[in-house]
Amino acid sequence: MADGDRTGPLLRRGGRIVNVSSGAGSFGETGGSGGVRAYSVSEAALDVLTVKLAADLRGRGVPVNAVCPGWVATDMGGPGGRPVEQGAASVLHALDLPDDGPTGGFFRDGHRIPW
Repeated sequence: MADGDRTGPLLRRGGRIVNVSSGAGSFGETGGSGGVRAYSVSEAALDVLTVKLAADLRGRGVPVNAVCPGWVATDMGGPGGRPVEQGAASVLHALDLPDDGPTGGFFRDGHRIPW
């Protein structure tokens, strides 16, 4: 990788980066983390990484976004959450964005949400 380019060969040819995050790390959604501060901070760190990567890869046809699938009924999320298919649909939406679509954003259910 020449000239300080640390981007892998696959990303130099295009692609997508979709970080699965959580509203628990959002400054705009301060409630709902259930008091698990370490989890919230780790999600906030992932969100910052998303913004930094988006800036680094801007103009290369590699959109970088974060997605919050919402509370999903999984082993981690527990019962009562939404079906896995609904959470996965948010991730798939971000994967299907056009090359010139948004980058450096945070989305849930196809809609931008606050960092």
